[in-house]
Amino acid sequence: MSIALGGCLKGPPIEFGLTEDTGGHITYALGAAQALAQRGDVNRVEIVTRLIEDGILGAAYAVPFEPITEKLAIRRIGTADRQYLCKGAAAADRPAFAAALIAHIATLERRPDVIHAHFADAADVAAAVRDRFGIPFLYTAHSLGIDKANHATGLSEAIAPRIADENRAIAAADAIIASSRDEAERQLMAYPAACPAKIHCVPPGAGLAHTTPSDLTRARALIAPFLRDPDKPMILAIARPVAKKNLGGLIDLFAGDAGLRDRANLVIVAGLRDGPHTGEDEQRSVIAGLLAGLDRHDLYGTLALPKRHTADDVAALYALARETRGIFVNPALTEPYGLTLTEAALHGLPVVATCHGGPADIVARLGHGLVADPRDPASFAAAITTLLDDEVAWARASSAGRVNARALDWHGYAARFVAIVEGLAAVAPAKPRPSRLLLCDIDNTLTGCTVGALGMAAYLEAEPNLAFGVATGRSLQEAERLLGEWGQPAPDVLITSVGAEIYWRHGARLVADADYAAHIDRGWDPAAIDARVSGLAGVERQPAVEQRRHKRSYFAEEPAVVAAIRSAVADLPVRVIHSHGRLLDIVPTRAGKGAAMQWTALALGVAPDQVYAAGDSGNDLDMLAQCQNGILVANYSTELAELIGRPTIYLARRAHAAGVVEGMRAFAMARAA
Repeated sequence: MSIALGGCLKGPPIEFGLTEDTGGHITYALGAAQALAQRGDVNRVEIVTRLIEDGILGAAYAVPFEPITEKLAIRRIGTADRQYLCKGAAAADRPAFAAALIAHIATLERRPDVIHAHFADAADVAAAVRDRFGIPFLYTAHSLGIDKANHATGLSEAIAPRIADENRAIAAADAIIASSRDEAERQLMAYPAACPAKIHCVPPGAGLAHTTPSDLTRARALIAPFLRDPDKPMILAIARPVAKKNLGGLIDLFAGDAGLRDRANLVIVAGLRDGPHTGEDEQRSVIAGLLAGLDRHDLYGTLALPKRHTADDVAALYALARETRGIFVNPALTEPYGLTLTEAALHGLPVVATCHGGPADIVARLGHGLVADPRDPASFAAAITTLLDDEVAWARASSAGRVNARALDWHGYAARFVAIVEGLAAVAPAKPRPSRLLLCDIDNTLTGCTVGALGMAAYLEAEPNLAFGVATGRSLQEAERLLGEWGQPAPDVLITSVGAEIYWRHGARLVADADYAAHIDRGWDPAAIDARVSGLAGVERQPAVEQRRHKRSYFAEEPAVVAAIRSAVADLPVRVIHSHGRLLDIVPTRAGKGAAMQWTALALGVAPDQVYAAGDSGNDLDMLAQCQNGILVANYSTELAELIGRPTIYLARRAHAAGVVEGMRAFAMARAA
């Protein structure tokens, strides 16, 4: 069961922008539910929402039960107040909704196995249901108040109740599903109740219908009344008419760049409206601002602001923008995820997106455009101009988006979702005390070869007395995501952030090793590190999402620059780790993969000569050097060349995971001889 209280939710086609809160989360809730319903191991899916009786919004939202497919339906729960309620008013109605939903569930012959709550208001309801029936719930935030407050002025008092609700949801949820690394590792972790061990990064899918020539004709007809030269490249923006989407700022930056005005048309699809005075207060204010910008900058003939559209129109506009060799833009002041960016990618439409929030992750993963700061209009406009003017870059971004976005499908999302749910419900079988420990790097050691990964999983399955762990430079959420994508079994222990964090698996849950964190914290002064390193020539600080409590991360390529960094922090109790030619991490002197390996072995009671480690890159150096049974896979980097020939190192003939299995079997044969 999914619970989504905000907005107007019905089966396709979705009426985006019908109210100011009918936006991307509706696409998410429906897409996830449809994919889950298509799985053979899912019996039924229901999306529960408010029953709304409002003649303006339409009768569809007053239908108590709406079947979508044989296994999927929308159920609308009515309370005494059946009018459409904005978020503030809906909070007062929430207890009544929860009571009505609990009464409904009590009548069911089979109750839901799990609840997925969309936004904190739904999480509050889900928590009440769990208290009554013991049904676990997952929480997806979609948008978070702290991040919104950090990117706006005058919101601190007004948004405080929302932030408190979100903190309660984070604390109460059995698991949390985030859409991007930024949401998982920065936005959510800003809340006091956040626990990284129960946050899972599962990007949503995307998919729109293929467009036809008739669809393109309809899209042209939608915008033709506004444009003097509709064949110019289209700068397309699609967003709800709310202030944080910064659509007014987009008009201003477009108008302020004479080159863009001459080169392209601007098309903004901002919800549904009948006129400037319809909708809620914020919606009316934003629409009024857009119309004022049109007039103030005299953009008649170059700016299109269609009043109404359908989901098919949106798909056609993506395709038409691509046909004009245009750009999709997301100029939001902050964006939790940005589903429209993946939709644009599927249509081969390059993007320029805000650098604040999830879009940076999406663009980096799909390689289909640029990110820029919308608070710097000149740089944002310059990024748009760069893609419009550089035909090679535009073509490369268009192709990359189409290819890479295919991996972001709802079926993959559903598989991860089910795995998380099964983990919540599973009772872990008692495992014998391990006699051996194997720690593996992830990137290019466990990953890189599908056949090798399958062989590795089979090997681990056949070794019940072997504790399996990973030691990676990635964060916990990224490590779990990658292991899931490569079909590897759940590790008993995860050493993450190049040995700055340790997480232990206890049944279905992960628990941070607080003793290890306290152990490495002595003398750790990240401010002193930043002060000494940030000003050095040739050094670039990695994004905020890469910074951890006990790790500072930078980009540094030249050997002289790396040497300068080592010299700058030489008198501090830190360890400097350089890998992959440009990644430089600084961790406490008591941390690192090698130190974490020793801590883990001691905690498990595994003798040093029964510890095995496998890796391929520079951040594995200390772990392999300190291990009595080190495995260097055949695809190792030159950063590890100094280990070749050591008696404690086995150099595998095979690459990636196959090399790990080869090494383990070689050590076993040597012991048996």
